[in-house]
Amino acid sequence: MKDLTLASLLNRYSGHTPTLIGTHREYAVLCPLVQLPDGLHLLFEVRSSTVSQAGEVCFPGGRMESGETPTECALRETWEELHISSSDVHVIGACDFICNQRNFLLRPILGLISPSGLERIAPSAAEVSEVFTVPLKFFQDTPPELWSYELVPQISENFPYGEVGIPENYPWSHGHVELPIWHYQGHTIWGMTARIVRDLTQE
Repeated sequence: MKDLTLASLLNRYSGHTPTLIGTHREYAVLCPLVQLPDGLHLLFEVRSSTVSQAGEVCFPGGRMESGETPTECALRETWEELHISSSDVHVIGACDFICNQRNFLLRPILGLISPSGLERIAPSAAEVSEVFTVPLKFFQDTPPELWSYELVPQISENFPYGEVGIPENYPWSHGHVELPIWHYQGHTIWGMTARIVRDLTQE
């Protein structure tokens, strides 16, 4: 390991984009809005049987590559998964992100798909088994089912309580994750995707 110098710290942090300490992975998804005759909809994918979390509903997206911004990643993945060009996406902005307990960040990008982009949509069979849309009004008018689970710390019996100056009955912080679930025309929208939807549509 190199010695830290002022020059090395300046080089590391000048223009640095902060992220979560300990984060090993970052992902980005596009939250695709489409304008239909009955109003704004969100467009969703169903994962194909050949990818992880097969059959789950999600937004187009994936792992960010080195040097890639969340927007660049979301647009690249949308092209790879749905064949919607970045020129057919009006990026509205970055939504609030999710910090997952497995040490990764999920960064949602809100974008409006043009009518021509929607017409040319061609899901990649290797990654996507189905595409469907849901009116924003549905999410606004329909409260989700709410489930939750606890994140419980498991501390080694060899933890050096005395060295760090805390008692063995130290009140370690617990975590709590809330899981919203919506059901829409045979599809279940849940987990991180539903958390993003709730943040977008319910104040």
